[in-house]
Amino acid sequence: MQEFWEEKSDQLREECGIFGVRLNTEEAAGITYNALCALQHRGQEGAGIAVLRNGTILYHKNIGLVSEVFNSAVLSKLPMAKTAIGHVRYSTTGTNSKQNTQPMVTEYLTGRLATAHNGNIVNAAEIREKLVAHGCAFSATNDSEVVSSLIGYEALETDAIEDAVVKAVSQLKGAFSLVILSSQDKLIAVRDGWGFRPLCIGKNENGWAVASESCALDSAGFTFVRDVKPGEMVIFGKGEPESRMILHQKKQGMCIFEYVYFARQDSVIDGLSVYRARFNMGAKLAEEYPIEADVVCGVPDSGLEAAMGYAWKSGLPYVSGFVKNRYIGRSFIFPSQTQRDAAVRLKLNPLRANVEGKRIVLIDDSIVRGTTSVKTIRSLKLAGAKEIHYLISSPPFTHSCHFGTDIDSEENLIANHKTISEIREFIGADSLGYISIEGLKEACSGCELPFCTGCFSGQYPLEIGAHSKSQFESK
Repeated sequence: MQEFWEEKSDQLREECGIFGVRLNTEEAAGITYNALCALQHRGQEGAGIAVLRNGTILYHKNIGLVSEVFNSAVLSKLPMAKTAIGHVRYSTTGTNSKQNTQPMVTEYLTGRLATAHNGNIVNAAEIREKLVAHGCAFSATNDSEVVSSLIGYEALETDAIEDAVVKAVSQLKGAFSLVILSSQDKLIAVRDGWGFRPLCIGKNENGWAVASESCALDSAGFTFVRDVKPGEMVIFGKGEPESRMILHQKKQGMCIFEYVYFARQDSVIDGLSVYRARFNMGAKLAEEYPIEADVVCGVPDSGLEAAMGYAWKSGLPYVSGFVKNRYIGRSFIFPSQTQRDAAVRLKLNPLRANVEGKRIVLIDDSIVRGTTSVKTIRSLKLAGAKEIHYLISSPPFTHSCHFGTDIDSEENLIANHKTISEIREFIGADSLGYISIEGLKEACSGCELPFCTGCFSGQYPLEIGAHSKSQFESK
């Protein structure tokens, strides 16, 4: 279900989005819906909401966009509740199905829980084998069900659900930002000790919320309070939230690609504005690649702020290079490759008035396999662009990600088997440059955490060892 501007595996998938809320009014379901709409950019394959109503966890989930899963008929039937969690999803492997959509709901002997997860558990297969040996049954094929089942298994020997969460997450290796809804009338948020994926807390006059990004807090009517710290568990019960530091890792590594591409530009993650980070990336590209040109353009959407930064630093004028049609459906509307290729112009059409006869510095966020870049550059040249100097606000992808980003296998990454000069020739650009790893780190220096740059450098904060990309679907 990739968008038809994309070739299969050539566009990175956004991370999933999670949200949880606990209120003193029964508006939790509707507020969660609003928050999921704000997080739609992080997952467009499925959505779900679980609520706690009179001690019972009720839920609705399905494949599709938030507005499709929760149409007017479904919205009108959402239970009134004070506590809810929600999830929007992209899968990384396997099929997209209702069973794999979250939240994952788990029954255990003394209760019920619902779990929403953003990340990827690299030892999920080992944990699943252990749980199967103890009689646990599985209906989905993702690692999030493994996480939820593990919490339920540990809850059999604990009185408080938060103690079961502590025991469960201490066994997990990989990336996990979690929100957990318990029939014990508690909402629990956990961020892994490495800090791979974002998670933040908001507050208003009616209660508390936790979300993948601060833009969801804004849209749902909450004021940002702070980020959940790596290794922290926050329990939202009666009264003020309770914080516990439960996971301790020697190294931390916030995914730097959140700033390059995944997050919405109006979000603030770990102390750094995503907009500011992308603007800085463009300014750094101008330092690393001064180019004689007429105008600067960005590829929508995540290339736009970097293009503004390049224009500011270089003194070149910034202009819109494309008109984006935001009302085109997904690629299943155009079943053949020929139709998808033709549909490119419907989705992202060059603005001839700004590009014809111009030497253009074109800023994009990444190159994976290169096929999308070929189409982008070809479309500008057909519109009359004289030269295209293609600059990328992330370093070359040379390694896979084990922590939730859907990066193609290493043999399919163009930077793994072509030189910069060969990539330039393949995509048809007049020149090509990538930001350096150090330049990217400098652009994001306002972040309060160190970074994971493993997909660029092969150096991860977590020792992978025998673990590899999970055989289960992440998130």
